[in-house]
Amino acid sequence: MSPRIGVTGVGWSGFTPTTAGRSYKELMFEAASAAYLDAGLDPRTDVDSFVCASEDLEEGTSIFDEYVPDQLGAVQRPVQTVASDGLFAVATALMLIRSGAANVVAVEAHSKASDILTPGRVDAFALDPVLNRPLGVPALALAGLEMRRYLHASGRTVEQCADVATRNRDQARSNRRASFADVDGDDAPLFDPLTTHQAARSADGCVVIVLASEDRTDGRPTVWMDGIGWSQDAPSVESRDWSRAVAAERAAATAFAQADVGPADIDTAEVDDTFAYKQLQHLDALGLAELDPASVNRSGGAIGEGYLHEANGLARTLAAVEQLRAGDGRAAVVQSWRGVPSTSAAVAVLRMDR
Repeated sequence: MSPRIGVTGVGWSGFTPTTAGRSYKELMFEAASAAYLDAGLDPRTDVDSFVCASEDLEEGTSIFDEYVPDQLGAVQRPVQTVASDGLFAVATALMLIRSGAANVVAVEAHSKASDILTPGRVDAFALDPVLNRPLGVPALALAGLEMRRYLHASGRTVEQCADVATRNRDQARSNRRASFADVDGDDAPLFDPLTTHQAARSADGCVVIVLASEDRTDGRPTVWMDGIGWSQDAPSVESRDWSRAVAAERAAATAFAQADVGPADIDTAEVDDTFAYKQLQHLDALGLAELDPASVNRSGGAIGEGYLHEANGLARTLAAVEQLRAGDGRAAVVQSWRGVPSTSAAVAVLRMDR
């Protein structure tokens, strides 16, 4: 068995609907400082490489990797960005360590969604420029169409989806990062049958996670990243399977095989709930449909904490690490999805020895 890789430090900042008084650099600095303190290291001497998950279109800046080193303590150090969800950046960090290119890697992802004036226009760039974008249909409409197809194929109901949203907000009440636990107001239609109650709302925030090879964990109690997988289904909306999360199924198969576990071994799960129906669909893909609902998204998920764009996967990982450290089980699954109109998904298996 290969040497294990552990999560030695976690830090976060923000997790609020807006951070008008702080720039993304300040959010990154706060989260990174907390993670390095948790890990007990100095980034200027102890971290070998840095990986960030960021999308130029959302940042409003081209070649965004040039703007991340200062606030991470990574000046003149190996730095790279991954234009995808934060869990894909974790996978990159694991490969750096497994290959011997690094022993300690810091992973960062953030959201400054409050600075994005026209998110729908950003999403439109992900649609096929010939077949889909000229139709002028919002990318978010695909979620309504997929939800309808999923409900038809699975036998689930709109009421079950609404229950997921309600339960996640209820569970979020014990989470200090949750800004949307007590959202009031009318449940307005988005794209039938999807409603505002069942959709996560954007938030600003940052998460930094430090990963280290087994010989650099100093023998401390450690949450181990024992398996990870990622995949993408068909990029075109015309050829994908709208009733299943195929990419999540593939990613889960890889992660479970690496960790040598099965769904029955999982105690807690933090899965993507950008929309309530996606939580159900993702649990199906992970083989965890029968897992106690109270053990799914104990943090409240994105519906409770807020939708952090590229930082969603790291937010779910942060929550899982906290739960394992607190003794809420020995094995956890983390799953992420990049959002409409993509089919990109990643899955990680975390364990803590006791």
